Amino acid sequence: MKLAIISHTEHYLTEDGVIVGWGPTVNEINHLLEVYDEITHLAMLYKGDPPQSAHPYKSDKITFVPIPAVGGKSFLSKLNIIWNAPQTLMLISKHLKTANNFQFRAPTGIGVYLIPYLILFSKKKGWFKYAGNWNQKNAPIGYGLQRWFLKHQKRTVTINGSWEGQPKHCLTFENPCLTAQDLSEGEFVVSNKRLNLKLSFCFVGRLEREKGVERIIKAFSALTIEEKEKIDQVYFVGDGNEADYFKDIAAQSGIRFNFKGYLSRNSVFDIYKRSHFFLLPSLASEGFPKVIAEAMNFGCVPIVSNVSAITQYVTDGINGYVVDPVTIENLSNHLRLVISIKKEAYRELISSNNMVQKFSYGYYNHRIKNDIF
Repeated sequence: MKLAIISHTEHYLTEDGVIVGWGPTVNEINHLLEVYDEITHLAMLYKGDPPQSAHPYKSDKITFVPIPAVGGKSFLSKLNIIWNAPQTLMLISKHLKTANNFQFRAPTGIGVYLIPYLILFSKKKGWFKYAGNWNQKNAPIGYGLQRWFLKHQKRTVTINGSWEGQPKHCLTFENPCLTAQDLSEGEFVVSNKRLNLKLSFCFVGRLEREKGVERIIKAFSALTIEEKEKIDQVYFVGDGNEADYFKDIAAQSGIRFNFKGYLSRNSVFDIYKRSHFFLLPSLASEGFPKVIAEAMNFGCVPIVSNVSAITQYVTDGINGYVVDPVTIENLSNHLRLVISIKKEAYRELISSNNMVQKFSYGYYNHRIKNDIF
């Protein structure tokens, strides 16, 4: 069986001539070889140095086919999507002919014309993976249009979360991020993790205000000197255009903020293992960020916002904390709560993480075989 995957995933060519792509997507595709004999990934190839978060494919049974790298918010960027559409369609049409199934990963700029193309002109069995916020209010026009197309066609659509009025062909589907070994290692870490005299926190993701980075820094800054003394450090894993601004305000906080930049998957997991709490007070339109499941697997109690499907997995006071509304003052209050937490309460929180099993590659592949086909 051969699968054709169509996406906007960023790929790069290393100095050694190796194709690497966005780590979480590449890892997912590597594990899909447990379902398919061959996989062709049609995605975008960019110039420049790859970030540390980019990984190579682990098998020659996976073939990367570059399509024009397009996207962006400017008017010219939108025109570029249209200008390159014929070449993109030609490549996709060619490789669909030799595939048994397809997976289209949405939302993406090219989805505005590729989703209708697949609906109207392809008879291949396939499914659409919608990785964004399925229930997003006031979504960008392009995203809203893609969601409308997907609701009004018959192929399976996998989405984040479970929603009122969800069409039958739209299946709630967790995005995988954990191997069987990760789960086993996580059980060991959780069983041995203890509160120290000083606590460590971490954030993993793009460094931007909408994700809550500024709120995190200012919430810690608002703590008293005595409260700050209970904190070892706060890790920021990731990067962004405003990183220098965040570093400047962090330097005045009285807290040890540790900006790590982009890290490899194993290095990120090491941060989770040494941290007690995971921070994501985001206002961004999320689906369900995989980093929450990863962090919980390694004994990080999530402190998160009530966005999209997050609170369908994180229950306030049971397996994490939900900051609602997401304000600096409210986040500071939650920080005060957790730095005074008792050992028994912390053990109960990190032990209530059974939901991470649903984010394993094995569970994901099982559902593809049994729920989609």
